[in-house]
Amino acid sequence: MGEMVVFMVCAVGAVAAGIAVFRVDSMARATFALLASFVFTGVAVLLLLDLSYLGVLIILMMVMEMLVMAVFMIMYMMNPAGLTPMAMVHNRRGALAVSVAVFTALAAGIWLVPWPEAGAAPPPDPTESLGAALMGSHMLVMVVVGMVLFATMVAAVVLATDRGRYDRYGDDLRRGAADAPVRKGVGR
Repeated sequence: MGEMVVFMVCAVGAVAAGIAVFRVDSMARATFALLASFVFTGVAVLLLLDLSYLGVLIILMMVMEMLVMAVFMIMYMMNPAGLTPMAMVHNRRGALAVSVAVFTALAAGIWLVPWPEAGAAPPPDPTESLGAALMGSHMLVMVVVGMVLFATMVAAVVLATDRGRYDRYGDDLRRGAADAPVRKGVGR
């Protein structure tokens, strides 16, 4: 009974948050709605399937991914918080047709695909086996790739914003107006 309640709460929460992604009028709100949907999915995997490693991995990955997306939106978008309402769905009919077609294909796959049957007994520690299957001997490569990606993101931000706060204000951070060469910029 308890598992059914957890499943229902997580399922309803994930679907509701997924619907909210297309109903809110802000990129930031859509990002956090998508994050909530993924967190509900991760909690269900964590609690119902007893796969703590995979559940925590899903939640941590989605939290970091959505936060990076929110940081980039706040830095570069003109309307990150939805102060001016904007439509989050473009080409509604086309998007609806593609969505229905993809959902139908995936749902049909549940019954039409011949699922393999497990021939061997389950491993004694599924979490360790899953971690070894995902990473295996490539753990060092994954760590290096992660550091390279992070360094690339930082370098992209630095190169894209050549004028930072220190460059505009100089040594005196108490100045009233920034030294902005572009009219209607920071200095106005």
